[in-house]
Order: sequence, then structure tokens, then C-alpha cells
Amino acid sequence: MVFRAGEAFLPLLLAAWFGRSNATDVYYFSWAAFAFAGSLIFSAFQDSSIVPILAEVRIAAATGTTEDARTLPARVRGSLLVHTWILGGILSAVIGMLALGVFALRYDGAELALAAKMVPLFCLFLVALATKTFLVAVLNGEKRFFAHPLAGAIGTVATIGLLASFHATAGVVLVPLAALAGEVTQVVVLAHIAFGQLGLPLTLTTERPEPIARFVRLAASEVGGGALTRVNPIVDQLVAGMTGVLGAGTLLRYSGDVSSILTSLLQASLLPVLLSYLSDDFGAGNVLHFRRTVSRALLSVCAVLGAASFLVYLVRAPLLRLIFLRGEMDAGGVDRMIEVLPYHLVGAAPFGALLVLARAHVAMKNSRIMVSMGLLNAVSNVVFDVLFAKAIGLKGIALATSCVHLTVAIVFWFRLEAHLRTVRDDGSRTSEVPA
Repeated sequence: MVFRAGEAFLPLLLAAWFGRSNATDVYYFSWAAFAFAGSLIFSAFQDSSIVPILAEVRIAAATGTTEDARTLPARVRGSLLVHTWILGGILSAVIGMLALGVFALRYDGAELALAAKMVPLFCLFLVALATKTFLVAVLNGEKRFFAHPLAGAIGTVATIGLLASFHATAGVVLVPLAALAGEVTQVVVLAHIAFGQLGLPLTLTTERPEPIARFVRLAASEVGGGALTRVNPIVDQLVAGMTGVLGAGTLLRYSGDVSSILTSLLQASLLPVLLSYLSDDFGAGNVLHFRRTVSRALLSVCAVLGAASFLVYLVRAPLLRLIFLRGEMDAGGVDRMIEVLPYHLVGAAPFGALLVLARAHVAMKNSRIMVSMGLLNAVSNVVFDVLFAKAIGLKGIALATSCVHLTVAIVFWFRLEAHLRTVRDDGSRTSEVPA
């Protein structure tokens, strides 16, 4: 949690160094577009069904008597990495070309030139992101949960160091370059832990062993749902641009970053561990303990996030002035964020519940529902954005995000209960889990 909190300072530094302007809006719109593309990659590995599958492969290798069984983990890891590089490279190239076309329609002059410079940097960033999320999944499967936040802290130091050294001369285009440097640094650290310290075997291959085919079936739904959800920041940025507020997209992002600090700590600490142990419970057929663990996690997460959100609400004005009112950021922009932040905070506890429930479904290998849940997420976000932005402007977009989190969390809960009833009635766990 301490390491991950360091990453939260980056938006504050960006605000101080670059303030709000059309150039920062270009960056955040570009970031939203490529974050959508990135979701097609990292949602396949981050807290996904790859964790229980890698565990099954490891157990099979430990108990296997044939050479094929003993070498299976190395071949599975190598196949995953090679296909990640291939698909990540193709995806980044396609997204890059599409982004250039969209930017040509949306921007002109200096703004178009800036967007064009950012595209190749974001394309390389996607490939590095794909490699990092693969390594995180492998290490989480080995229950080495410390690796990701540790690598994230070191990568953040690299990013901030580059920005601190050259922001005055390079301008906003330095931000994606620094982000790329941070991702590459994380890849190096994670690879050292996985293959240097732990000595995990890796055989690079284009073959697709049976666990890979099984993972693809499960991951397809998870990726589809994640992709639909990642449309939301793009929609939010587009709607923010229609409010007529200078730097509206930037202000919306900064206030959202402050509120997301709470849930980012949750994602760094509890959720990877929760997924691992929920997978063990469900795989062993201990449905009663599985449900109790989910319920306790929900109560704890909602209570902590609710209390923390209320505390942040009480101190929001001095807090935001302290961390944002410096450098290039103006007082008017900070006052706007003070108005917007409470509407983000309303959704912190529901978002925490959503994250817990999503991991519960993944642990059950109930990934087929993720596409429909992603569609619900995206459609409700558009509806709430239009309704609330028209009524209360920029604050309405933040409120819309909070309402989406609450809606999705409620539906996730009812679908969890329905699936658990089905499992109990059938007297089995799931067809995806070997006996």
C-alpha cells in the first residue's frame, strides 16, 4: 500500500508542472483512447482466470511423472508471452493508425502535431504494458504479491525523475515518454524477480497447450467486458469537452484521480490476494466458505472506503489547494475540482464493492457474464453522462460515474447469488475446473 500510494502523486505533479490547457486535454484524450486499447491486453491477465489456471498447471507439473507434464509450466508461460507480444504489437499498430485518423478529425495545427507525436509513444507503451501484466499474473500465481507494487514504485520513480528533469523544456509530449520509461523499468524489475530470483522456467514457443486454449475461452469474455468498460473515460472526456469549461477534461481527470487513490490501494493490496484464495476455495468445492469470504470482504471494503471518502470530503478544500494550487495550476481550476470531487467520492464504496464482486465471479470462472456486465457499464455511463451533465455540468459527469459503479455492483451481487444457487443445486463447482 505504501509503494502504490507513491504512484498517486504523479497526477499532482502533472498538475503543478503543466496546469490545465488545450495541450493537457489532448494528452488526456489520447490517454483515454489508448487506455481503452490497453484494456484489451491487461484485462486478460490482471486479476483474471490465468491465476487459477497457472496454479493448476503448477500442481500438475509437481505431481506429473512424464517429461511433458514437468515442462508444461515453462511452455505455458512461454506461449503466453509470445502470443502477448504478437497480439500486443498488432493491436498497438492498429490502434495507432486509428488514433491518427481520429486526431486528424478532432484537432488541427499545434494540437494535431502534439497528438501525432504522442501516438508512437503510446503504441510502444501498450507493448510494454502487455509484457508487464503478463509478468504480474505469473508472479501473482506464485503468490508473490509484493512484486507488482514494488516494481510500480521503482517505475514511478523513473517516470517522475524523467518528468522532473525535462518538463520545462519538453512540454506535455514528455508525459507519454516518461510513462513508457516507467513501464519498461517495471518490466525489467518483474522479469528479474520471476526469472532471476525465483528461477521460473520459460520456454518461448508459438504452440498452444491445452491450458492456453482453456484460458482463451475464459479471457475472451473478460477482455470483452473490460473493453466495453474502458469506453467510459473516452465518453467522459468527450462530454466534458462540451461543457465549455477550459481544461474540463483535465480537471475531471485530476479530481477523479484523487478519489481513486482509495480504491487503488485496495487493488494493490487486497484484491490479488482475495482472488487467489477465493479460487482455492471454489476449486475445492467449499462454496459456503467462499460466500462468507466474499461477504466479509464486501463489508470491510465498503466500511473503510465509506469512512475514508467522508474524511476526504471534509478536508477536500484545503487538501486540493495544498496539492494542486502550485506551479501552472490556477485557483479557478482548483475551485472547480473542489466542487467536482464530492460527486466522485460518492462512488468510492460502490466501486470497491464492484471490484470485490468481479473477482468473485472470476474465481468461480463465471467469466461469461463479463461482456453483458461491460455493456451495462458502458450504456449506463452514456445515459447518466447525458442526463447529469446537462443538469449540473462537469459535476454531473462525476456523479454519473458514481451511479454507474452502484448500478453495476448491485447487478453483480444478484448474479453472484444466482450462480452460487446453481452450483449448490448441481452439487458441482464448475465445468472449467478439473475434478
